[in-house]
Amino acid sequence: MAEITAALVKDLREKSGAGMMDCKKALQENNGDVEASMDWLRTKGIAKAAKKADRAAAEGLVAGKIAADGKSGALVEFNAETDFVAKNDQFQSAAREFATVALGTDGTVDAITAAKTSKGEVVGEVVTNLIATIGENMRLRRAAKLSLDQGAVALYLHNKQGDDVAKLAVLVALEGAGDQATLAEVARKIALHVAGTPTPPLALTSADLDPDVVAKEREIQTQMAIESGKPREIAEKMVEGRIRKWQEEVVLMVQPFVMNPDQTIEQLVAETAKAVGSPVVLKSFVRFALGEGVDKGPEGPDFAAEVASMTGAA
Repeated sequence: MAEITAALVKDLREKSGAGMMDCKKALQENNGDVEASMDWLRTKGIAKAAKKADRAAAEGLVAGKIAADGKSGALVEFNAETDFVAKNDQFQSAAREFATVALGTDGTVDAITAAKTSKGEVVGEVVTNLIATIGENMRLRRAAKLSLDQGAVALYLHNKQGDDVAKLAVLVALEGAGDQATLAEVARKIALHVAGTPTPPLALTSADLDPDVVAKEREIQTQMAIESGKPREIAEKMVEGRIRKWQEEVVLMVQPFVMNPDQTIEQLVAETAKAVGSPVVLKSFVRFALGEGVDKGPEGPDFAAEVASMTGAA
């Protein structure tokens, strides 16, 4: 058997990120062959990951990136079990890298997981190795990408935890042929609005609202009207009025702009069109708040990851 030196162990540890004892055992099992030991660690990492896969991962980070040309942007939510791990440099670096990788894909989790990082590593394998190294369940939970042929995509990070990572992130795509710097500035203000408004928007327009969500709200309002003791005819009229009011609260285009409550987002977009001298259209937005929709029980559903985006995101 080849001699397992401290230098060999150190070399394998730096390449794999695994613990010292794991590296020593891997080298012993593979007669000092570093590459074979790397494969051995990956195999063991998969085994460790499988054991942790039923543990809830609702902490972590949202990472965002904007392309160099300013016409596309991506968000990823990368989860771990504890907030402590979310502060780990390896974890944050991985989240940033995954957002960068997302820019070169269609923005779906499957595409990102199968893609390669700047170091040539497959994203899915990076996640598995991190699980083995850090010892917590992790997952690339969801992702989104917005792109335009002309205009600007802007990113706003709220409650930042480091460069390009936060607890809440918003992308906004503002389409137009005018000055891109102006469009980017307005898009970022709208992204700030989406992050900071008391009632987070559910859709861009009323037509974009999920019919199931509208039906649920109608059911709630109907029950409240009936319990108030009003006759059915009056109750139905009350419900219609309340639904219209609710839509005004959750539809982005008609929300009062947080930086100027006397102006709606729709009016802000129209004002921007006049300023740049060409039509401007708010095409889409994406808002990721860390852990939203996660049932923290091991078997619980993950609603936010299952429901398709209502904002035009990939």
